[in-house]
Amino acid sequence: MAEPVLFYTRPRCPYSFRLRRALRRRGLAFREVDIWEDPAAAAAVRLAAGGNETVPTIEVAGRWLVNPTADQVCAAAGHRPG
Repeated sequence: MAEPVLFYTRPRCPYSFRLRRALRRRGLAFREVDIWEDPAAAAAVRLAAGGNETVPTIEVAGRWLVNPTADQVCAAAGHRPG
């Protein structure tokens, strides 16, 4: 079973759009968090991303991935498509 995935994003981010689409194609479930709507989420992303609000940032199994590929997210989550 795959680990829970939190997908930190903000509206209209093209990088988040591409990663979201790739993860959905692979069948990986995730929960999205809008850092513009959630100040604590924005602070967590800044902590993970060297002070920047870089999105997409993913948290999975206590590990933070800043602007990762879909393959990196799936590997961290232990997700095998199919």
